[in-house]
Amino acid sequence: MRYLIISDIHANLTAFEAVLADAADQWDKVWCLGDVVGYGPDPNECVDTLRELDHISLSGNHDWAILGRLDLDTFNQDARDAITWSRKQLTEENLQYLEGLPSRLDLEDFTLTHASPRHPVWEYIVDSQIAAVNFPYFENPYCLVGHTHSPVVFEQTENEVIAHLPVYDQPLPLNGLRAIINPGSVGQPRDTDNRAAYALLDLDNMTWTHKRVGYDIEATQYRMSQYDMPYRLIARLQYGW
Repeated sequence: MRYLIISDIHANLTAFEAVLADAADQWDKVWCLGDVVGYGPDPNECVDTLRELDHISLSGNHDWAILGRLDLDTFNQDARDAITWSRKQLTEENLQYLEGLPSRLDLEDFTLTHASPRHPVWEYIVDSQIAAVNFPYFENPYCLVGHTHSPVVFEQTENEVIAHLPVYDQPLPLNGLRAIINPGSVGQPRDTDNRAAYALLDLDNMTWTHKRVGYDIEATQYRMSQYDMPYRLIARLQYGW
């Protein structure tokens, strides 16, 4: 079985479509790690596209905020503005879809969660120290997370947790050691690389492959400007931060 692993689409349809085109026929099913909406200009279009695929999806913190499950004061002003706008755009059918998404799942040898196994909806695993305290919170060999918008592999060895930056297009053998793995963000990368990030998981060969693909950033920025979305959210797409 082959899986397309995506996270943090953030209502960026152009980036989402670029990922689907780039991955083409290399997957059988989609695992989405949450934050389908928020920040971007295409909330309904991204939910509709995801729903058309053979997939499972989690709920992220922006999905929760749009549903009223999180206090908007915990977000910065730009994020609050985008969440408030997105909530008004989403159809009742798509809101109901988001309402039904779980925050954590265990599938095969994998625990899936948006942010972390300790706090599934909102904790940033940004370094080895935070990763290390999260390993006791899942029993499977591997935990897949998103939320930080930066691809990385945190590998637990006998004595420490080691962070590995992605090597793109080279299958990484999943050798049985426990790991927390982040595919990066489809719609709003934050690792200074503005290309959409995703991953391919091949369970037959037990490999993970980090992937990147460019997309028409200006097209997304134009739609955002047409909706008077915050300038910082528009600008950051160009720089990947």
